[in-house]
Amino acid sequence: MSLMVHDLGTTQDFYGALFGWKFVRVPGPEPLSAYVRGVLDGQEVAGIGQLPPERRLPLAWTTYLATDDADMTAETIRGCGGTVGVGPLDTGVDGRVAIASDPAGAVFGIRQAQARTGTSTGIAEVGAGVGAGSRAHGTPVWNELVTHEAAWVGTFYRSVFGYDVETTGRDGADVLTLRLDGRPVATLRGVGEGLGRVRGSHWMTYFEVDDTDEAALRVAELGGHVIDRPRETAAGRVATVTDPGGAVFSVVRSAAR
Repeated sequence: MSLMVHDLGTTQDFYGALFGWKFVRVPGPEPLSAYVRGVLDGQEVAGIGQLPPERRLPLAWTTYLATDDADMTAETIRGCGGTVGVGPLDTGVDGRVAIASDPAGAVFGIRQAQARTGTSTGIAEVGAGVGAGSRAHGTPVWNELVTHEAAWVGTFYRSVFGYDVETTGRDGADVLTLRLDGRPVATLRGVGEGLGRVRGSHWMTYFEVDDTDEAALRVAELGGHVIDRPRETAAGRVATVTDPGGAVFSVVRSAAR
């Protein structure tokens, strides 16, 4: 997953203080002026790049789905009603990537790691080097698509990436889980008219924390904002927040811990 920002220094200070990330500068794709890797316990967890001053874009965390052939997957995205906005292009350290959107408008990335060959697709990259079973504070642990209708957009992700799609909503909730080889990789949540007009359909990244309430308070102290205050869910205690640049994400104390 990755984040493009306007102020790299402020962003590093924020996530370093909130999650304990360290940062390593690496070569980044054009036209970024600087690019770093967030590192936790020796493992890479995210990429953060600085946008050129003239590119004043809304900021958002981008969920990446892995592929063995970025060019073929890009063509499949177009053929299934999605849009490819950037790439595929070679980025060096990140391999071959593209930025796309599904038919409902949710933006995501695809990434062909340098070591990958062949034509199979479909591995969701929850972190960058962190195992899905890791629950350390600051670890990216889950990705969820919030959209109008989960079943409709689920067909797109199944067709493009070969996921198995399982209905997992309770009491009539429109929730699907994407699985690959039996392993859950992401959730699709349909909220109908409850989807806000400002953000529209979007992917949400969840980061594990030791204490959700303390993390939400810390976000505000560090210059971010709390959008949805801590609440209990089936997955654990969750809060939705933004960093100082406005990028939205969620923090969770997982029920599994």
